[in-house]
Amino acid sequence: METSQETQPRLDAVFSALSDPTRRAILERLAQGQATVNELAAPFAMSQPAVSRHLKVLENAGLIERDVDQQRRPARLKAQHMSAAADWLSEFEQFWTTSFNQLDGILASMKLAKSEESDSE
Repeated sequence: METSQETQPRLDAVFSALSDPTRRAILERLAQGQATVNELAAPFAMSQPAVSRHLKVLENAGLIERDVDQQRRPARLKAQHMSAAADWLSEFEQFWTTSFNQLDGILASMKLAKSEESDSE
């Protein structure tokens, strides 16, 4: 699996942004539609400036966009870079599928051996 020098910093920023549960919750909320800082801060026990810092991390990672709408700055989901991270993760799907299939085979063999052992007693 090759990750280009151009793509690597973006993936690092996306995964870093997604590593925080508050930022993941903000993204989940923005998946329902755009929201202001006040609306995003409501479910959290943190200040608006703290939420704004989380939004800045998400914006720098390319996961959200913020507009200037008179006095407010609504944020909205921008899934393009999240899609790149999902694509990168999907490259491991074959590895995990093969690993789980091998494990299933080993477990089936062990179960059969145990069953045959019980039958012979």
